[in-house]
Amino acid sequence: MFKQLTTLGLLAALILGGTQAGAVQERLSFDVSVTIPVHEAYVLPSEPDWMGQEQQLAWNLVTSQLSRLRKNFDVKNLNGGVAARLADTPFLYSGRERIDLQVLFNRIPLSLDSAEVLNADEARAGRRAELEISAVEPEGGYKAGDYYGTVHIVFDFLAP
Repeated sequence: MFKQLTTLGLLAALILGGTQAGAVQERLSFDVSVTIPVHEAYVLPSEPDWMGQEQQLAWNLVTSQLSRLRKNFDVKNLNGGVAARLADTPFLYSGRERIDLQVLFNRIPLSLDSAEVLNADEARAGRRAELEISAVEPEGGYKAGDYYGTVHIVFDFLAP
């Protein structure tokens, strides 16, 4: 008798628990992040929401030209200047056609060779510097197509 009551009690608990397990449930999850720069030296985008997302150079139908991409960065180095260089030659490619890109940081043209973009005095105080990426019109003009590319910039914190 006791065994039958225990079995009946367990069965009832499972049935009641099973009905609650089928209840409507909503779960939300989202990513949270923060970048706390090293106080001594950093190069950080002023508007961080655009990093990691594809950026478009808009096509102007009237002038048949591509727009420029302009973004600001906060830059600081307490111990010296800041240099920048391109890790690879920047260009857009459609699979057949290529459009070279010109990259400026703080109005300094970047190449594969390192160039000082902030001197020690500017870097020590900290400064907002502009990144500008523009298309170099190919000989014969722009050809129709969907173009994609990546720009890789390397920043070096210079010793005094």
